[in-house]
Amino acid sequence: MAEYTLKVTTGSMLHAGTLDNLYVTLIGTERQSERTQLTSLGLDDTNGKVGTFAVTTLFTLGCLLFLKMEKDPLEKDWFCSTIVVTTPEGDEMIFPCHRWLSKGEFVLLRGGRATKAFEDLHPKLVDQRKKELVQQKIMYKWALYAEGLPYMVDIKDVNALPAESRISFSRAFEIQKTKKEIHAEFELKGLTDLDQQFESFEALKMASLVKKTPLAEYVSEHWKDDDFFGHQFLNGNNPFIIQRCSKLPSNFPLTEEMVQPFLAIGSSLNAEMKEGNIFLSDYKIMEGLDTKVIDGKPTVVTPALCLLYLNPQKKLLPIAIQLSQQPSEENPIFLPTDSESDWMLAKMFVRSADALHHILVSHLLRTHLLPEVFTMATLRNLPNNHPLRKLLTPHHRFTIPINIIARENLLGPGGFFSKSSLDKEGQLELMRRGLSRTTYSSLCLPENIAARGLESIPNFHFRDDALRLWSIINSFIQSMVAYYYPSDSEVSADSELQEWINEIFYHGFLGNYDSGFPSSLQTVEGLIQVVTTVVFTSSASHSAGNRGQFDYLGWIPNGPLILNKAPPTTKEQSSMEDILAYLPKKSNAILAMKYGWLFRGNFSDFEPLGTYPEQRFAEPAALQMIEDFQAELSSLSVAITKRNAKLELPFNYLNPKEIENSPGI
Repeated sequence: MAEYTLKVTTGSMLHAGTLDNLYVTLIGTERQSERTQLTSLGLDDTNGKVGTFAVTTLFTLGCLLFLKMEKDPLEKDWFCSTIVVTTPEGDEMIFPCHRWLSKGEFVLLRGGRATKAFEDLHPKLVDQRKKELVQQKIMYKWALYAEGLPYMVDIKDVNALPAESRISFSRAFEIQKTKKEIHAEFELKGLTDLDQQFESFEALKMASLVKKTPLAEYVSEHWKDDDFFGHQFLNGNNPFIIQRCSKLPSNFPLTEEMVQPFLAIGSSLNAEMKEGNIFLSDYKIMEGLDTKVIDGKPTVVTPALCLLYLNPQKKLLPIAIQLSQQPSEENPIFLPTDSESDWMLAKMFVRSADALHHILVSHLLRTHLLPEVFTMATLRNLPNNHPLRKLLTPHHRFTIPINIIARENLLGPGGFFSKSSLDKEGQLELMRRGLSRTTYSSLCLPENIAARGLESIPNFHFRDDALRLWSIINSFIQSMVAYYYPSDSEVSADSELQEWINEIFYHGFLGNYDSGFPSSLQTVEGLIQVVTTVVFTSSASHSAGNRGQFDYLGWIPNGPLILNKAPPTTKEQSSMEDILAYLPKKSNAILAMKYGWLFRGNFSDFEPLGTYPEQRFAEPAALQMIEDFQAELSSLSVAITKRNAKLELPFNYLNPKEIENSPGI
């Protein structure tokens, strides 16, 4: 007789346990075991429980290929984490599962080392690998979201997803709990469903600080300050617009005389441009977008040009703002020496354009819709035993269900984005333009920073932290990829990998060769770069834009998604009392505050970057690489915390402890 010992681990999440009977069949190269019942007494319904069982056979089974696990068709679903099998010879083999089993369902698990398709030699392995991908492609079908935008999953109801692809019970509960708590707090203060303007900045502040953070309070006190306005181009929600300016655009007719008072004594605009101290944020992408009509008048989104100066004190200050792309008498260039209200309104229109660009392009498009394409391509083309599937799975967690919810609750009729200046077509067009401008190099952070000439501008904490993160992630990916792909020929020979990258190219970048994104992979170096980009975009880039949305946009004047009046076309016609009339109505403003707070994403099942709580790799070398990765991230976290202790405005959005593995909110 031969005995195989099984250690079966239940998941640690809510409602993971079971009282049902389970049945297992071991399948080897020589023969398979009898269907063996695993009594529920060994597991009960406790989360995280480990049960030990034995499967006996007359003869050894040969090399183990599969483990078939079945569940009684009686009680609730059960989440199986892993099954570790010890053979009669004393060898251990891990069978990762990490999925829910429904009533009467079975799953065929693959154990052992991660493999690529051409490494599977046994006919049963080859056949099962093909069947798995066929099933995945049936479940996860592509659908067109809108012309000119990345494709999406062809599922509109999150409950139609496989259970393991849905949002966890705990996160779903906490999202609903947070929504109810926020609504109750605003209701307590009489601040719900109010179709009126705020009567004073004091009333606005009372509403904004129903929920508060130290940084949100700072913003409410300093939003008018020029140096804080400049600070946000580097360390706010959207540090992806600003670039060094060596020559003024032809449609920005700024003269030396206009800006001379704001430059160092004895200097000039040309001299400062040569020194690399002049920067430009150009919102041309916003030009001509369809906007909502309110009371018979269209709202306005300004395709502004904002010129900034790095002064001798190393502060980045705005020195000129033009609110439309085409110069004219009705499109004046606003300056810091204009009236307080004129200058304030010009900055508000810039901040409004920046907030819309951040939410729809930098955040939604680049760190949600593209990661959905990455996730879909992985699920459809890389079987569970593929090394890249094991590596990327934590970075795909919750991506698909969160996007399904976002398309309904945020982008759908009456949703959050319906309260912005842009109508539905305007929102889609902005994202289309964003995708057409998204290149492979713009997603590769070091190239992005260099292309915008921002390598040396001081106090750019986003750049400093992001470059270190990119380096750490890249080093980890390099080690893992080199381990599983020791030569270029193994990359080019991996048919599943080629299908994966091809689907990303065609369904994410719409087959646009000008994007620079590859449609195939032929080298180890090329694969490392792509995987680094996927991981960085899904984790760090998402965190940089998501974690601070309440901090910077919770104070509505600092980033209004809608302004109720057209921008001034002449100077000296506004007053500080007029500014309140430009701001969103109470109901719109409060909705923005509520979602900003929710998007902070402080959930009990938060998985920080570098954690791999689901054991998928069995190889000691891969496990050691993960440990080394975690150690590097921990060192960076310590360094960021130490740096932040010396800053008036800490930048913590790229602290590895604060970055979730995936865009899970």
